[in-house]
Amino acid sequence: MMTCLWCNEQNVKEMKHTVYWELPAGDRAIIILETPSLHCENCQMVYQDDQFVEGIEDQLMLIDTSKLPSQISYQELMSRPRWLKRNYFR
Repeated sequence: MMTCLWCNEQNVKEMKHTVYWELPAGDRAIIILETPSLHCENCQMVYQDDQFVEGIEDQLMLIDTSKLPSQISYQELMSRPRWLKRNYFR
């Protein structure tokens, strides 16, 4: 059972959620649908695990974001072809 990062209760469930993400250039934000998320039934917080946040941020650094629509599914975003194999800035 997972523990909530906000209230430390063990009532967290995995779910898919819509998130809003600022692009690395800071020029606009996009909506990412069906993003793997965690929901705490105690405090009602919805958040993304660090591995998913890091994965999204890496992907956005490695793809041509100028061609992204304003709304995209998580799966479609993560399947976009990359310019580089990995984020060398980490």
